[in-house]
Amino acid sequence: AVVSTQSGHYGRDTNYILRTCKMAQKSEPVPLNFVHQNAILCETIKKEQRHQKLHKDYRVNPFKKMHVLASKPNSNVEDDTQEDDQYINIFKKAREVPTEKYEYPQTESQAYGWFTTPLIDSDRSDIRLHHPRTMSEVTKYMDAAWRLKEQSENMQ
Repeated sequence: AVVSTQSGHYGRDTNYILRTCKMAQKSEPVPLNFVHQNAILCETIKKEQRHQKLHKDYRVNPFKKMHVLASKPNSNVEDDTQEDDQYINIFKKAREVPTEKYEYPQTESQAYGWFTTPLIDSDRSDIRLHHPRTMSEVTKYMDAAWRLKEQSENMQ
């Protein structure tokens, strides 16, 4: 059966309209399937175990600043703790300057100033390379003027 409207358009079958109205209504919640939920949980656990790394050796981060506290002043217990040589070596290595850690610069920014030794030895008697600070007449005049100004301000 075809239903006509006032505008002259023909609609769809009434059974189809009734079926779509029922589908549009809220459906009842589907009960959980515990077998599927358990399978999903098992798969998740297997993935986690596959990518999990178990750490048994715990150490303090040598790159983080440490605050060492002294023991209690009235304590009679002596400290028999042993120093961890491996941690001390890592700690010293972390505190080194990059030029002592590595033979060559690791980044382009480190390349500037990596080699700090001068290319030629400095000779103070060679006037081509040594330019000491000298005072001219203008700088001597201004030096005297500044001294006079400071003295007059201190007197008041």
